[in-house]
Amino acid sequence: MKYVDEYRDADAARRYADALAGLVTRPWTIMEICGGQTHAIVKFGVDALLPPAITLVHGPGCPVCVTPVELIDKAVEIAGRPEVIFCSYGDMLRVPGTDKDLFTVKAGGGDVRIVYAPLDALALARRHPDRQVVFFAVGFETTAPAHALAVARARALGVENFSLLVSHVLVPPAMAALLSAPGQRVDGFLAAGHVCTVMGTGEYAPLAERFRVPIVITGFEPLDLLQGITMTVRQLEEGRAAVENQYARAVRPAGNPAARRLIAEVFRVVPRKWRGIGEIPESGLGLRAEFARFDAERRFGAAAYTAEESSECISGRILRGAGKPPDCPAFGARCTPEHPLGATMVSAEGACAAYYRYRR
Repeated sequence: MKYVDEYRDADAARRYADALAGLVTRPWTIMEICGGQTHAIVKFGVDALLPPAITLVHGPGCPVCVTPVELIDKAVEIAGRPEVIFCSYGDMLRVPGTDKDLFTVKAGGGDVRIVYAPLDALALARRHPDRQVVFFAVGFETTAPAHALAVARARALGVENFSLLVSHVLVPPAMAALLSAPGQRVDGFLAAGHVCTVMGTGEYAPLAERFRVPIVITGFEPLDLLQGITMTVRQLEEGRAAVENQYARAVRPAGNPAARRLIAEVFRVVPRKWRGIGEIPESGLGLRAEFARFDAERRFGAAAYTAEESSECISGRILRGAGKPPDCPAFGARCTPEHPLGATMVSAEGACAAYYRYRR
């Protein structure tokens, strides 16, 4: 297939649904680990095509959504400083902190700007040598190469008024944490295809072997998802637990070696707190010592912030696959994209935003 509409063919989707109905013999719970997959499932009704025995749950597949409250508070504090130009992807501006979000800082006169790439922020730093330019580096392994490139280029060019507020998280450790949690109910995973285009498939084999769960690296279109679910269920029914690659048109076993080298040059693996999950060892990226002068937390003395999640928002349960957006009493009422209680309602990849848009 070459064109998007071929991956959305209704007749082919029904054939997959029929095949699944003939394949499944007992209940199975499968978690997708990417917010883009969540939106496709909800938008195209992929879950509605499945036999009742197959349950899809949504995992922590949205890096905006898993950014903890205290990091938003750090961003708000830094962005409010008069000497700072604070740059971010657009989704992050409405993610609530303890008292306010970045959009509120902007409305109050803070110089908060939406950019589309970290190199845009670096260009701003070069044009404004009298200002401190901070880029909010949020993402999974997918965006890490671009953020690493910006820092490496800043060092090479001698741009000292540029820094990153780093909130990078890594997918495999989060999967391990979910599988290790008491009462976990995930039988198999649809792994994020875009992460694997960078990192390859090697990190998933130890997880599949240790926890005896199938992991199928899957794309983002309806037929990708239905094929990935079929591959996962087939493994479960046959008693296998292996890593399989549905997204072979984009993912290679070694990923993108050049991108991986750049990540390793600039970043090191660190513990990272995930919203709704807590701290997971070796689940994030931080700047290496030789790039420490580009670390905004160090530059602005913002490393010691702590904060608590909203008690009303159930985004933590949703990110752990323990609930779905309609389970929340605030969903669509006190919590909307215009007035979100949690990050899963804000992000373009958030599960609550998907349900609000397509299934209210």
